[in-house]
Order: sequence, then structure tokens, then C-alpha cells
Amino acid sequence: MVFVKVRDEESIEEALRRFKHDCERNGILKDIKRREHYMPPSMKRKIKSQEARRKVRRGRRAY
Repeated sequence: MVFVKVRDEESIEEALRRFKHDCERNGILKDIKRREHYMPPSMKRKIKSQEARRKVRRGRRAY
């Protein structure tokens, strides 16, 4: 969890900017976007295998 205390003579906009920066640094937004849509385990495996095949093909082309 990210906590931001508003400092003396700090505007709400500045505190909100610090809060967003802390959330981004901790990976919270990335995690929220990843969990936004449910993906069944079978679909996760399918995408993972497709990515692995793509990486293998790219590796062969490099030589």
C-alpha cells in the first residue's frame, strides 16, 4: 500500500503527483491493468507457448 502525507505548504496537486509516482514505482498500476480482465488458465498457457515460439524464431534469425 502506498501512503503519501501532504507536506506543509504543499498543494493537493503536488501530493497527488507524488502518489501517482509512488504507485508507478511500486508496480501497482501495472498489476491493476493485468488483473482488469479475467483470463482462464488455458488461455494463459496458450499465450505463454506462443511467446516462447516467437522468441525461438527470433533467436534463429539473429544468426
